[in-house]
Parts: sequence; structure tokens; C-alpha cells
Amino acid sequence: MEYSHEDAELVGQPVGYWTWAANKTLTAFVRGRLAAIGITQPQWWALHQVLHSEQGVTRDEVISAQRANLDVGAGMAVDIDLLVERKLLVPGADGRLRITEEGRALHGRAAETQRASRGIVHDGVTDEEYLITLKVLQRMMRNAGGDVTPA
Repeated sequence: MEYSHEDAELVGQPVGYWTWAANKTLTAFVRGRLAAIGITQPQWWALHQVLHSEQGVTRDEVISAQRANLDVGAGMAVDIDLLVERKLLVPGADGRLRITEEGRALHGRAAETQRASRGIVHDGVTDEEYLITLKVLQRMMRNAGGDVTPA
């Protein structure tokens, strides 16, 4: 594997730049692969959330649950509207959204796309390396006063 710098130089690189660059690259990769099957990443999150709720969820519950996801937040309303317009989600008389069979089918394709994407991104990265990476990033976030409490 070729890296951007020799080890002695790389250790002096700013973590903020590399986490930003990784976020930008990986988000574009995932979103591009999802777009190829006709769904956005926020729409995938919404379908996933509704699928796993036996009673369905309200629009506000979907939006609230996604506020921390890559700064999507209230912008989810448009994605929810499009899912309803495409008849992938349907609002019940109680106002709760439920997933349709078409929505389940698209969710299944998106889930497979996500699994394949993860496989590509994680190629050559051991679980141990991945775990160390995440723990180091969380430690650095705490050192900077960040909160790593699960949402």
C-alpha cells in the first residue's frame, strides 16, 4: 500500500484534515453506490428506521433520530416526502409511517449495497486495525472535549 507520506512525516499530519478527507471520500462512495439503485443515504436511514418499527414511526421520530447523522436533521422531511410520493412509505390513519412491499424490496437492495460497500472499503483492513482506529479517534474526540456517547 502506498501512503501519502513517509511514516515520520505522516505522524505529523493533522488528524482533522485526514478525518475530513476520509469522511468526504467515504460519504461520496456510499452515496454514489446507493444513488445507483435509486435511493439517497438519508432515505436509506428512514426506510431502515421504519422497517424496524412494528407500530411504524412518525415523521418527527424519523427526523429526531437522524439529527446526529452527518448533519441531515430536519432536511429529512424532503426525503420522507419523496419516500411517501414513491409509495415506499405510507402514512396510516394514526399518522405513523409504515413501509410498503416496494419499500421493503428497495431496503433489501440497499442493505445488500451497504454490505458490499463495506466489504470494498474494509478490504485489507483487519478487524483489529479497524477497532484500534475507532478507539483512537474516540480518544482524540474526548481529548478535544467531544462526546462519544452512543446516540
